[in-house]
Amino acid sequence: MLIEIEVMMLVLIFVSSFLCSASSYKPVVLVHGVFGSAVEEFANTFEKWIPHEHPNTTLYPINLYEDVTSIVPMWTQITKIRQRVASIMARHAQGIHFLCYSQGGLLCRGVLSSMDHNVDTFISLSSPQAGQYGIPDIWKKHIGFPCLKSSMYKILYKKFTQKILSIANYWNDPHHQPLYRKYSEFLAPLDGTTVTPNLTEFKKNFLKLRKIVLIGGPQDEVIKPWQSSHFGFFDEKENIVEMKKQKFFLDDDFGLRTLYNQERVSTFTFRGLRHSDWYTNRTVFNKSILPFLT
Repeated sequence: MLIEIEVMMLVLIFVSSFLCSASSYKPVVLVHGVFGSAVEEFANTFEKWIPHEHPNTTLYPINLYEDVTSIVPMWTQITKIRQRVASIMARHAQGIHFLCYSQGGLLCRGVLSSMDHNVDTFISLSSPQAGQYGIPDIWKKHIGFPCLKSSMYKILYKKFTQKILSIANYWNDPHHQPLYRKYSEFLAPLDGTTVTPNLTEFKKNFLKLRKIVLIGGPQDEVIKPWQSSHFGFFDEKENIVEMKKQKFFLDDDFGLRTLYNQERVSTFTFRGLRHSDWYTNRTVFNKSILPFLT
């Protein structure tokens, strides 16, 4: 009888240990970038690295709007991704993490700002959080943009273009701010740059985050300016205005200043990395991603 009790105790200890291990790390939702896919960007990187370092972590790579379909409008994508994320959240009451790359970082921000969520940490990996003003070669390759960024507002600041092209939704021309505020259907309202009745909800939801991690670097040839990955951006003379001097930060329009003042914003800068290096570089992963996936 004593032996049977000892065996049962060992089994209970083993099961308890397994359950604790299985639930010790929050699930991670992975969102890919423009013209990318979940398999291309994550299958051989985060989907292998995270479980190796944090066993039993559940991963959810979002395989929606991949490749060329990633250029449909931001709110269109967010609506569908939000439905997928809601079902994930329903299975994980303890909370989840967002790890989102490039345009995916803006999609994730739109998702968590527009819903009642339980996202613990939002990791924005080389994402144009303050907008984009520059034409990467990959854009020219896929959709044949003209070469002059100075002329893009003529195409992108139109109601028609805003309703068909994701890039138009966060194109932020520092020389045509009145047009940006008038036509931007995504980033300007999300930042509070344009008055919107949804801003109160955006801010309330944004402030539910425990932590936001912003990652970028000066050799990124796609995010222009690269400081946009840290919520910095150009002024009208194309000088960089850092995050803490941005109007949306100073006015705390969507809660970024509150998070910063509460030490809930972490920024990381890595030199020598091109845009496609971010999700393949183990140093970036080890120093600025893994420590926050607890």
